[in-house]
Amino acid sequence: QVQLVESGGGLVQPGGSLRLSCAASGIIVGINTMGWYRQVPGKQRALVAAIFPGGSTTYADSVKGRFTISRDNAKNTVYLQMNGLKPEDTAVYYCNTRSLGNAYWGQGTQVTVSS
Repeated sequence: QVQLVESGGGLVQPGGSLRLSCAASGIIVGINTMGWYRQVPGKQRALVAAIFPGGSTTYADSVKGRFTISRDNAKNTVYLQMNGLKPEDTAVYYCNTRSLGNAYWGQGTQVTVSS
């Protein structure tokens, strides 16, 4: 059974940094596409960043140059390093993957950027 467990969210001031972690079980992060999404109330969940099996990455325009997605195959964990945080980055962040045609989501972690 695939499980994704996010951690690392919290309250941070504008300009600050946070690193989110997504610990996976039941899948191998190194051979699956792993993504980070975020959602604010009243809006659809939106892709923030993804890392593909070959190691290439993609980012939403709004986070390019500020966020970095990476993975540690030995720990079977995916990370999202967020620098230069802005109030508009406030959201619940979710880890995502697909396996055998099914989409899997973590429980989400709240990120709040406020002074």
